Amino acid sequence: MIRNFILKALNRHASHWLVLLIDVILVALSFILAYTVRFNASLNFNTSNLIYQIPLICLISLVSFWLIGSNKGIIRHTGTKDAFNVFIGVTITSMSTIFLVAINNVFKIVPFFTIPKSIILIHYFITIFVLVVSRFIFKAFYEIISSELKDITNVMIYGAGDSGLITYGALNRDTRNNYEVIGFIDDDKNKVGKKIDRVKIYQRTEITKDFVQRKKIDEIIFSIQNIKSERLLYLTDKLLELGVKPKIVPPFSKWIGGDFEANQIKNVKIEDLLDRKPISIDNPIIKRDVNNKVILVTGAAGSIGSEISRQICKYKHKHLVLIDQAESPLYEIQQELIRKGVENFTSIVGDVRDFNRMESIFKEFKPDKVYHAAAYKHVPLMEENPYEAIKINVAGTRNIADLAVKYNVDRFVMVSTDKAVNPTNIMGATKRVAEMYISCLSKQSHSTKFTTTRFGNVLGSNGSVIPLFKKQIENGGPLTVTHKEITRYFMTIPEACQLVIEAGTMGEGGEIYIFDMGKSVKIFEIAKRMIHLSGLNYPDDIDIIITGLRPGEKLYEELLASGENTTPTYHEKIMIAKTQNINVKNIKSMIETLCVENSDLNNNASVKLLKQIVPEFKSNNSIYEQLDQKVLN
Repeated sequence: MIRNFILKALNRHASHWLVLLIDVILVALSFILAYTVRFNASLNFNTSNLIYQIPLICLISLVSFWLIGSNKGIIRHTGTKDAFNVFIGVTITSMSTIFLVAINNVFKIVPFFTIPKSIILIHYFITIFVLVVSRFIFKAFYEIISSELKDITNVMIYGAGDSGLITYGALNRDTRNNYEVIGFIDDDKNKVGKKIDRVKIYQRTEITKDFVQRKKIDEIIFSIQNIKSERLLYLTDKLLELGVKPKIVPPFSKWIGGDFEANQIKNVKIEDLLDRKPISIDNPIIKRDVNNKVILVTGAAGSIGSEISRQICKYKHKHLVLIDQAESPLYEIQQELIRKGVENFTSIVGDVRDFNRMESIFKEFKPDKVYHAAAYKHVPLMEENPYEAIKINVAGTRNIADLAVKYNVDRFVMVSTDKAVNPTNIMGATKRVAEMYISCLSKQSHSTKFTTTRFGNVLGSNGSVIPLFKKQIENGGPLTVTHKEITRYFMTIPEACQLVIEAGTMGEGGEIYIFDMGKSVKIFEIAKRMIHLSGLNYPDDIDIIITGLRPGEKLYEELLASGENTTPTYHEKIMIAKTQNINVKNIKSMIETLCVENSDLNNNASVKLLKQIVPEFKSNNSIYEQLDQKVLN
């Protein structure tokens, strides 16, 4: 309690008037000292004059300091600017004193105000020294006392370059935490062994478990700009084995106001460790295709749809129409856009399965572009509910696509998934059917350009594995993984939406765009890293349980189906899939039959039709595996 009281007292800012009063008192004491110095440390001078002169000197200095504002700086953060302000204030005080003494010597206004120039000069230097030094003494005293009272966090900075030096300065300036920089780590052998501000630079191989325990290292902060994800992944894994907490300095572009402070240092997140390079898109054509256009987004309250909406709002669109059946999430994105000052948009609670409702929206707003993100995506749930999967993913897509043609929409962009490739589950199969329907329309329609985007899992989306692991860790575990060898491709939500928007400007219609997502990642490894990044140990603190593959689940996902190849685009990370030739008339007819017969609520019949439309659809670990034999026979 006493410790907290002292810390609070130290953190309070001294009143500006109190600082001014102390400065004036020090000026008075310095004036007395100037006299004693001038007269060889004796009182062999007219002390009665001194007594009358001190109030006038104090008054002059008070006015000077108040005008300059040298008393307004926070003493415990004293720097060169504060010292300069003191210098200016004292200089004005001395010059004013000389001027008033000269005037008084001529007109004899105040008999006792005759101060020798040598006294004024000595007083000038003593006052500057006393005021500046007193500030730095108080600052040092504050730092010593607060350091003793606060808990010390021993850190090392990975990177002894410019970014590392900036981080070092930010840690030293931080008043909320008590950081002790034990050393720098750098891979440059020319720097190893040297010192920066008496802090040694170490080689990475020197940082062993024994070193960490001996030096009591708590955190290692990565301060390397543009560090590659695979390098960060390797180094983080090594550090986690040593029992230290890895943190990272954000890139220059994300520094607040161009300045860096210690509170911007963040924990290394699993998103930072995915072994892939982020996509970077800067396409001026997007402005042309979005500005002054009416944009309609289905599934606008979902992870992808909401981010598409946010990114569209960065441009000068004419109007943005947000459609979703989920009332509460739609309300949230609506309020978010209102807070950001977006005005030209409309939020509509509606279901893409309701053709009449959707047609009324198309008729009213006449959209120029449609981003179709509405879909059911959870594999196990859709395996249990084929009727709903077909109704939203197939029939819903069919409704929106048909309306796009009917109302002469310029561009229709559909969000698909890698689960549509050689599907082993109903969700993936319905998305593949939706892709095929879009392909059919693109071959028939000349006014509307149809584009499909296909990519893997997105980090942080509703119901995805990363948020699930976070909740399980918060609840104390265990983490659940369906198979130790299961792998997935990952990308961030903003990147996925950049791709979708970019795809809306490319090609002549009918293309399926594939994103180079780097290497697939083992879910089991992600689970272990998330446990370690939470400051816990696997399996001592939190264990991982293998639950077995769920119905319809694959061990690994694919981005290309059999018979599909890719051709490059102008962006090295975006490719076009050469799609298979399909019989448009037959496929369209089968899809229409599927939508009609699905209303009979006969799951077996509907799934059987799905397998006929998508011959490569083979159920895995599902009750519908038996239908594969019947289809073959």
